[in-house]
Amino acid sequence: MTAEFNGTIALDIRDSEPDWGPYAAPKAPDNAPNVLYLVWDDIGIATWDCFGGLVEMPAMTRIAQRGVRLSQFHTTALCSPTRASLLTGRNSTTVGMATIEEFTEGFPGINGRIPDDTALISEVLAERGYNTYCVGKWHLTPIDECSVAATRRHWPLSRGFERFYGFMGGETDQWYPELIYDNHPVEAPATPEEGYHLSEDLADKAIEFIRDSTMIAPDKPWFTYLCPGAGHAPHHIFKEWADRYAGSFDMGYERYREIVLENQKKLGVVPPDTELSAVNPYADVTGPNGEPWPLQDTVRPWDSLSDDEKRLFARMAEVFAGFLSYTDAQIGRILDFLEESGQLDNTIIVVISDNGASGEGGPNGSVNEGKFFNGYIDTVEESMAFFDELGSPKTYNHYPIGWAMAFNTPYKLYKRYASHEGGIADTAIISWPNGIAAHGEFRDNYVNVADITPTIYELLGVVPPETVRGIPQKPLDGVSFKAALDDPSAETGKETQYYTMLGTRGIWHKGWFANTVHPASPAGWSNFDKDRWELYNIENDRSQCRDLAAEHPDKVAEMEALWFSEAEKYNGLPLSDLNMLETLGRQRPTLAGNRPRYIYYPHTAPVPMGACVMIAGRSFSVLAEVNVESPDAEGVLLKQGAGHGGYVLFVADGRLQFVYNFFGEEEQRVIAPDPVPLGDHTLGVAYARTGTVDGSHTPVGDVSLYVDGDVVATATGVKAHPFTFGLAGGGVSVGRNLGQSVSAAYRAPFDFRGGTISRATIDVSGAPYRDAERELAAAFARD
Repeated sequence: MTAEFNGTIALDIRDSEPDWGPYAAPKAPDNAPNVLYLVWDDIGIATWDCFGGLVEMPAMTRIAQRGVRLSQFHTTALCSPTRASLLTGRNSTTVGMATIEEFTEGFPGINGRIPDDTALISEVLAERGYNTYCVGKWHLTPIDECSVAATRRHWPLSRGFERFYGFMGGETDQWYPELIYDNHPVEAPATPEEGYHLSEDLADKAIEFIRDSTMIAPDKPWFTYLCPGAGHAPHHIFKEWADRYAGSFDMGYERYREIVLENQKKLGVVPPDTELSAVNPYADVTGPNGEPWPLQDTVRPWDSLSDDEKRLFARMAEVFAGFLSYTDAQIGRILDFLEESGQLDNTIIVVISDNGASGEGGPNGSVNEGKFFNGYIDTVEESMAFFDELGSPKTYNHYPIGWAMAFNTPYKLYKRYASHEGGIADTAIISWPNGIAAHGEFRDNYVNVADITPTIYELLGVVPPETVRGIPQKPLDGVSFKAALDDPSAETGKETQYYTMLGTRGIWHKGWFANTVHPASPAGWSNFDKDRWELYNIENDRSQCRDLAAEHPDKVAEMEALWFSEAEKYNGLPLSDLNMLETLGRQRPTLAGNRPRYIYYPHTAPVPMGACVMIAGRSFSVLAEVNVESPDAEGVLLKQGAGHGGYVLFVADGRLQFVYNFFGEEEQRVIAPDPVPLGDHTLGVAYARTGTVDGSHTPVGDVSLYVDGDVVATATGVKAHPFTFGLAGGGVSVGRNLGQSVSAAYRAPFDFRGGTISRATIDVSGAPYRDAERELAAAFARD
């Protein structure tokens, strides 16, 4: 609210008294601390050494030794919801973020758009004299609003951040990231061949942003929200960092759990009588129509594996561990910078993971996580072909689900499950040497991610504002636990926390926890009214091993009723466990629309997923209008996707060529026999779907290459992705291949040269190629 002018105004300025109060920028109190939120991705509580795990994290240990570790910290079980809850101090469903941005729905709790009456901490601190920076993963903008044509209302710079460098979606290639700088896309500053890795780049930018400000105004505090991609898939890392862990996971995931549980008990992460949950606790549960528990969410016991499988699975864990340790080293550089510049002791550092370890690698792990989102389970034989390439640009890898259980020791299940501790009980550290006396200690109070920002407000002496940017604010849902940071025996006043995620449900109340037994989306079981409820005294049974539902039916009924009461209060309905086909078939807002054809131009920003055409296994045609000026003309005409899945129409060796890259495993290539003639031409390709492979859900079709309407080459039985090219890297560009090459037949960016491209059109009308060409010509004639 603007302050009232208290000066005096006369005819002559010489006789007037100025008052800068209403006009000067806000100023933080003297010696106000800096605030650093550091959000890791998919890190189970049993991963890092400072929580009893076997992955060495010197920087995280450094923070823990100067702060407090939380042994009962809880998230939402998925990334976008946790991040929204963290930044607002409210339940994720209060702010419309019940799921990730890719799967939003038109309901109050699931729409994926954080309302202005639930301000982010960045907006609050910006009004109190802080500089505010966002670096790394954002994932809080609906996918349909992530393009350069979209509104920027939910981009970081519109939500209180003054600078942003990172990626908009839930994941990105660590070697070839899709980067946004402030409000526009940019290319990575180097290639993996030149030593580039995103974790180092993000650390560089965090240091740069802070240094840029503090060299001008050294006493002005800052808030930095730093979110590396680690340890979300793809697990990309230099070979030498993975090799540091050679042999470290050869004992297998069941033995890892036993070792780490003992470490956790010694440290005080869990009570001394905590038991290990079974690795497949619900293997015998069937769905309402007799469906088995999803194979995708099933662990293969280590003793049942072949020697090759053990070697592969262990290497996948080594790569993951190396990825984390490398990223930790980059965070260490930030800590060094803060210490050298005299800022570290007066910086509040909050470290969390956004959910438990991820089970999205399935029972066999994956060399291409995109398969999970297309309904496939990798085979070991397919992955072994990439054994020596794991973590490199040639893979988009993820460990098997057994390691998710291990890295979540001693808990049940994993990311996506809000019904069990494996999804919601996560790593958290808070440090502020100048303000928190406890160093190297644990706190066992029940804490939810929504409680973090209210606690930081209290540490800063900030009263949650009634208005932000002139907009009245809803009250915070979270409860400050500052008292517990000062005194481990202190009560915080928190009594209840409800959970919902992808069809799973849970509720904590005064030490009790009740949950449903229901597989998370994309299970597609529905029939939520038939869910069985379990009951645990979570204070004494952290791993949910002793179900007390049969002994306390009245308590179960009480907790179930409380869940529905909380869900009504916080927009927790409807529930959704949609399968992938149902999810992708839902109607959502889109700038791209359902047009029969999409026209793209060269020399423009790449068109990201959510804004471009989605071919999704359909028949399609690509028509590029090209003037060929040289017999040596070559380069990309149009590409969609990347090296882990996509297609590209290009000219090489003088000839028109097409590649459909099926999950990075098979480049299905069609080459015209004759050179492209000089002059103006329409160069194109048609993919005509003819069915599926052996009755599976894999589309198959015929490919025809065209020059000016004449077929010049064909191929049959070309396999296509059924749903999506993945959660990242699936965009369209014309005239060059930004990011990773779709095909090994050329080296990106492979800019088109020796001619010019007027435009390229993707036709998904289903019309034959020649009809599409005639319709396109007629449309341009009308323009």
